[in-house]
Amino acid sequence: MEAKVTRPAFSAELRDFIGFIRRPDLRRLPGRSARRGWLEDWFAHLDFARLLKWAGLLWLLNMLVLGPIAVAAAGAGGAEHRLRLDALPWLQAIIWAPIVEELVFRYGLRMPGQALWLVPISVFALLSGPQWETALLVGLAVLACWWPYLFRSGVAPRPLPWPIRRMYRRHFGVVVHLSCLLFAAVHLGNFSYNETPWWLLPFLVLPQWLTGLALAWLRVRRGIGTAMALHAIFNGGPLLVIWLVISWVPMK
Repeated sequence: MEAKVTRPAFSAELRDFIGFIRRPDLRRLPGRSARRGWLEDWFAHLDFARLLKWAGLLWLLNMLVLGPIAVAAAGAGGAEHRLRLDALPWLQAIIWAPIVEELVFRYGLRMPGQALWLVPISVFALLSGPQWETALLVGLAVLACWWPYLFRSGVAPRPLPWPIRRMYRRHFGVVVHLSCLLFAAVHLGNFSYNETPWWLLPFLVLPQWLTGLALAWLRVRRGIGTAMALHAIFNGGPLLVIWLVISWVPMK
């Protein structure tokens, strides 16, 4: 009988997250099973109450600190967000983006070998946008990740050679922070720049940069499935608020 593992308190997770930002590492949460590693990577640790706390913290920091900076930068440079209030992108925000963006930017943090073929496929899907062809492609890519474990095919992915793994661990912090910067940079496509000077552009996506750090920490500590879940919650909250506001105060 396995011993029951006590879940870390939210304050302990927050301290660990701050330490992760300073020095990223590949540690997992306690209680993971090596025999069910792939299953736990996708489906375990889905504690929605805890994820709501993380989403609430990110919303609060973005609303009170990083959001005003981004708004000020947009106002100073004349940038405008492309979001259409009359056509809120529900499916793209809470299904497509959490799955595809996590596969592009964070799945490979723990699976660098699989990332060699999965990331190019996911990048193609991200650039092509949500269409049935790209959705099918992403579904097949995810199935390929699960195939050896679901069907016991005996072709489980081989680990990278030890020298490469050792080098990857040594430079893991650079990989994490680079992935977060790229994640933020992709969201510059959400804006129309007009004549915004280039040096203001990073300020427009500070909220996405912070969110990327939290998602990277969550992906490493709890798994890719949990990172996708938080991503969906984080995207869905503001859309829900916008929808409620425009429902109560109809646009003229």
